Amino acid sequence: MTSEHNKIYLVQPGGKLTGQFRMPGDKSISHRSIMLGSLAEGTTEVTGFLEGEDALATLASFRAMGVEIEGPKDGKVKIHGVGMHGLKAADKDIYLGNSGTSIRLLSGLLAGQAFDSTLTGDVSLSGRPMKRVTNPLAEMGANIDSQDGKPPLKINGGSKLKAINYTLPMASAQVKSCVLLAGLYAEGTTVVKEPAPTRDHTERMLQGMGYKVDVDGDTVTIEGGGKLTATSIDVPSDISSATFFMVGAAIAPGSDITLTHVGINPTRIGVINILRLMGADITLSNEKMTGGEPVADISVKYAALTGINIPEEQVPLAIDEFPAIFVAAACADGQTVLTGAEELRVKESDRIQAMADGLQILGVDAVATDDGIIINGGTIGSGEVESHGDHRIAMSFAMAALQAGGTIHINDCANVATSFPDFVTLAKEAGLEVDEIDG
Repeated sequence: MTSEHNKIYLVQPGGKLTGQFRMPGDKSISHRSIMLGSLAEGTTEVTGFLEGEDALATLASFRAMGVEIEGPKDGKVKIHGVGMHGLKAADKDIYLGNSGTSIRLLSGLLAGQAFDSTLTGDVSLSGRPMKRVTNPLAEMGANIDSQDGKPPLKINGGSKLKAINYTLPMASAQVKSCVLLAGLYAEGTTVVKEPAPTRDHTERMLQGMGYKVDVDGDTVTIEGGGKLTATSIDVPSDISSATFFMVGAAIAPGSDITLTHVGINPTRIGVINILRLMGADITLSNEKMTGGEPVADISVKYAALTGINIPEEQVPLAIDEFPAIFVAAACADGQTVLTGAEELRVKESDRIQAMADGLQILGVDAVATDDGIIINGGTIGSGEVESHGDHRIAMSFAMAALQAGGTIHINDCANVATSFPDFVTLAKEAGLEVDEIDG
């Protein structure tokens, strides 16, 4: 994996974004297509699969557990499902790189298997908290050993899982999905209640594969012991990847960009809602449904932005997009305040602190708080910032250069390959002057 070697982005100031582009496939849906396709009966064909390191780590883990998977080639993958009880023990530890989604969802899925598994990751993943998934799994009867609540995770197979009624302590699609996947193997009816809406790709895909899932407002109910039927999955473009280009166009005068076939799942469109509240010129067209997921073309033209108090109900709908939103806030007139986003502190990096530190280096008035940030819009300067190996931090600071006074030097950018392998190429085509060099 390229993430073992440092990459540096050198981004020159100024410019604008123009043109029409297709962003990479949705990472969340790509992960789930491999997981559920592997457990299904029959052959699942996937198009638009994201060939980034995170999704490829999930794919490799299921190959290691005996699933025959063809591809990926040009975004096409063919998964020969083995059924709910057809997985086999991997012959060594399962390495998941930088992927928090992989390790948290797999924990739930593997908790109900008859064999032992050990899940490991890179330095970043090994520092991330896992008690948020191991605690509810333990309530279900799973036997999981960790390193003081962090990976590696040793999942001891053969546990008989029992259904639970679980209220999430914080809004998290990964924790919700982990419990639901364990619920597939639990005796009885598993109920998950969330404090605020989070992405519902797991529920949609389970339903698309014929598994009965009841969704009633903030409560999801699933019964163990069912089966999945193979299907075709067309993965839309990832709105999280599109966000960097949306923000770039929103802040750079003269920009006019269209991003095609982007997923606009209602649990993921917080970034559109927030940018519009700030005054961004965003238009959706060609709206349609594909494989149970809504998609659209998103057009963004430059417009002057104004700072806002970000509504807390939008926070779970934009949780992965905040690093880029912070850049928009730095370019806005006035103050932007985010609260209720403490989950940002336990992502690939502490995204609140990492962005506050980087913005301060670039001359922006940004103050981190326990659960958010306060940004006073103004002038972006130049400087050397740290991404802390976090792909979203790296790409966000790259787009900040469009409004910078000088060159922005971004360290530790190799992990951009986890979600957006062609970022530099597409950004250059759109008008960003960025070079990737070896560190």
